[in-house]
Amino acid sequence: MSKKEDILSKYRANIKERYDMPDLTDIKGITYPDPLAQFISMTEMVGGKVVTVEPGKDINEIIKELYPDAKEIASNLPEVTIATRNPDTIGSPQALNGTDVGVIKGVFGVAENACVWVPQTMVEKAVCFISENLVILLKKSEIVNNMHEAYKRIRFDEKYDGYGTFISGPSKTADIAQVLVMGAQAARSATILLLP
Repeated sequence: MSKKEDILSKYRANIKERYDMPDLTDIKGITYPDPLAQFISMTEMVGGKVVTVEPGKDINEIIKELYPDAKEIASNLPEVTIATRNPDTIGSPQALNGTDVGVIKGVFGVAENACVWVPQTMVEKAVCFISENLVILLKKSEIVNNMHEAYKRIRFDEKYDGYGTFISGPSKTADIAQVLVMGAQAARSATILLLP
């Protein structure tokens, strides 16, 4: 018997009562009277920023206003005409190193925790993580209440091997000396542009 099996058999021998698995079909997640307001509040709580885009406003102008010193902007979105790098046409993920602003599109946001579902719709997904600042375009009508609703909406683009990720605010950690560090593993800032 392996060490693992030995340990598991000891656990099994000491179980006094057994319980059936609960029925998970009736679990209801938290809901909010105004999911959009909750999403905005949670985004700010996790260190992100939300900018509501008025109809007819050029997102390129908004990005320039938010990041006036940005020299390298990476995006494959056709509406982002100020991009200097395209994650679909670069030679390797390393070519995205030094990206000041990465602009990507989210499919939906989650009010419960300010996560945004971002499926891989670019050749090099490194743009989501290597950019110093991340801008996520998201329709304000695409906010769900909780992760239960979110998981039901996930769809993958098979062209990119079914990869996607939830992103919530900028990268952060407080592991070392309990000091909060922004941009520890990825973007130092995350801004959600809420589109009409």
